[in-house]
Amino acid sequence: MYLSGGSCVLLIIRGAGTMELFFKMMFGGEATSEDNPLVGAGWFLVFTCMAIALAQRPNLNSISGFSLIGAVTAIAYCTLIWALPISKGRPTGVSYNSQKEESGTSEMFDVLNAIGMIALAFRGHNLVLEIQGTLPSSSKCPSKKQMWRGVTLSYIIIAMCLFPVAIAGFWAYGNKIPSNGGMLTAFMQFHGHDTSKFAKGLVYLLVVINCLSSFQIYAMPVFDNLEFRYTCMKNKRCSWWVRTGFRLFFGALAFFIAVAFPFLPSLAALIGGIALPLTLAYPCFMWISIKKPRQKGHGVMWCLNLGLGCLGMVLSFLLVVAAVWNLATKGLHANFFHPE
Repeated sequence: MYLSGGSCVLLIIRGAGTMELFFKMMFGGEATSEDNPLVGAGWFLVFTCMAIALAQRPNLNSISGFSLIGAVTAIAYCTLIWALPISKGRPTGVSYNSQKEESGTSEMFDVLNAIGMIALAFRGHNLVLEIQGTLPSSSKCPSKKQMWRGVTLSYIIIAMCLFPVAIAGFWAYGNKIPSNGGMLTAFMQFHGHDTSKFAKGLVYLLVVINCLSSFQIYAMPVFDNLEFRYTCMKNKRCSWWVRTGFRLFFGALAFFIAVAFPFLPSLAALIGGIALPLTLAYPCFMWISIKKPRQKGHGVMWCLNLGLGCLGMVLSFLLVVAAVWNLATKGLHANFFHPE
């Protein structure tokens, strides 16, 4: 629940911000223009309304189309964001050396912060079991075989998208990549002036569509859980107006949190560290709880899962400590209830 809710809040912040940039570029001159009829919270509301309007499908099976659209837009966006900088060439003054002279402790904490950000970026694989639950399964053809093939293919595609972004981005911008915003911000900052309006608009549009599609996938487990609890309490199926009410409630709650904490993306390393046990610890402890360590034949696997689970908890603790240390030393622009 908190994985899905937190992800939807981050998607609102990112999608609404990109919508604002797209609007400014298309109708208000350059993306830095101040001529904008909506403030930050207004764009948050527009994005949330669009996302909830699309979120009326009943279950994960019914949003396979959104999943396909999200995958296609992600591939297209990643391809554009590394191909365009290569075609434009490197800006002057690009260096591949660190701009900061830090101690060994600072460098270690920076590495841990990066791991926390990566953990947050790959939070989507925590929905694998939710997706697998929608597949038909039998003793002869268990769903885990289909799911394993799907996950393997997915991560091959992800690697083909993200490795070129990392390599081309480092080659094009080096240490000039902004600490907040990443490749998209760097591209618009260094190559926005000599890139066509169509290309920039297409990149922004792909990001917005991807955020809207991803919102449907991350929000569906929350809707399923709310509907399940309602069905258990009332002993009857959810009517369409109850289902719509749950979606409106969740959208309003996510919108409120996004407006109240618009600086959440700056806490990516901390959130990633806190959420890390979802991936590296909880599944291991769940396996031990389900299989029962006292049963015969599970000795090696029990030790392996216990070790991996404990390692995940220790890593999560280190990431949280590093993120807190980074915030304490570098500060945080906490603009509560003031989206920019």
